Amino acid sequence: MKAAEFSLILAGVLLNAFAQLLLKAGVRQIGHFDFVLANSWSVLLRVAGSLPIIGGLACYVVSVVVWILALSRVEVSVAYPMLSIGYVINAALAWWLFGEAVGMQRLAGIGVIIIGVIIVARS
Repeated sequence: MKAAEFSLILAGVLLNAFAQLLLKAGVRQIGHFDFVLANSWSVLLRVAGSLPIIGGLACYVVSVVVWILALSRVEVSVAYPMLSIGYVINAALAWWLFGEAVGMQRLAGIGVIIIGVIIVARS
């Protein structure tokens, strides 16, 4: 895989990871809510007015454009497994930003993901 191709894939993965983190930050701001008909409009307005959620959705839109560019250059059987890098990034940043627990079992799983990504990237 060429550096430019990997850069596109990595950019798409990072945008997707940042989207997830921004969505999480947005719902942390809003707080717990239930989707029931009685509160659907108030929840929708709070979600639609949340800057982190809007930012997360924008990251998703840009990530789709970047991903389409990547898929025009790289086989999907190589590109798609690279999305697993996002699991590693999200786990690390969720631990750092939100204080989420990352125990030994999760770290072992992340290690397996990293090994898998390396194997696919070299194929």
